[in-house]
Amino acid sequence: MRWLRRHLIGIIAILVLVYLFVPIAVVGVLSFNSPVGKYNTSWNEFSIDAWTNICGVPGVCSSFVLSIQIGLFATLVATIFGAMIAFALVRYRFRGRDTTNLLIFLPMATPEVVLGSSLLALFLNLAFPLGFWTVLIAHIMFTISFIVVAVKARLQGMDPRLEEASRDLYANPAATFRYVTFPLVLPGILGAALLGFALSFDDFIITFFNAGTLVTFPVYIWGAAQRGIPVQAYALATLVFLVALVFVLVVQWINHRRRRSLEAAVGIST
Repeated sequence: MRWLRRHLIGIIAILVLVYLFVPIAVVGVLSFNSPVGKYNTSWNEFSIDAWTNICGVPGVCSSFVLSIQIGLFATLVATIFGAMIAFALVRYRFRGRDTTNLLIFLPMATPEVVLGSSLLALFLNLAFPLGFWTVLIAHIMFTISFIVVAVKARLQGMDPRLEEASRDLYANPAATFRYVTFPLVLPGILGAALLGFALSFDDFIITFFNAGTLVTFPVYIWGAAQRGIPVQAYALATLVFLVALVFVLVVQWINHRRRRSLEAAVGIST
């Protein structure tokens, strides 16, 4: 019992991680499967056909590339405007600031089915054709709130004395922003951008309402589930996870190297 109490938190953490990663592992395993029928739900035999011919099924790669395009464009626009909004809310006092803070949280708290149907009604009333641009506008609209919140958290956690020290050393506002403020807030902006891209790439409900005949990767998966998801879709999903995992590991390695360099510098100076 003493050993169990000492390792209880670690055991719970491992169980939670297993619970989170088992579905991803199943998708990865089934990407190397050669199913008997059209449904890839049970293991039959090992095959790498899906990986060597990943665009062999019509619509898989085109929908995947389309989701990446929409995610990149939506992330770029939402990050630019979201970062500016976050700076305005944290650094300035103006009439309607509290109301703006409240309105920023509303898209995050509103169910996606409500946002999707509301945007659909808006586009139909404006006689705006459904397609690429309506999906892009919708994705910018709901991702910008998450980006504002993430960048705000980074700005509020910054030490204002660093910027004060820059001004004390006769740096003008532009130089202070370029050499002090922006490098400090850049990790928060990049993290917010990655979050916005993940939300945009993964979105189904809002996209489904406003896509018209446009087929993104989540919409393709939903449609293919009715007749059997091709193995190539499993391979693409596994590839996305592996790319994200490598990116996270590289970032952690860079941060580890920076910490080691800082500790070494501190040790030399002392």
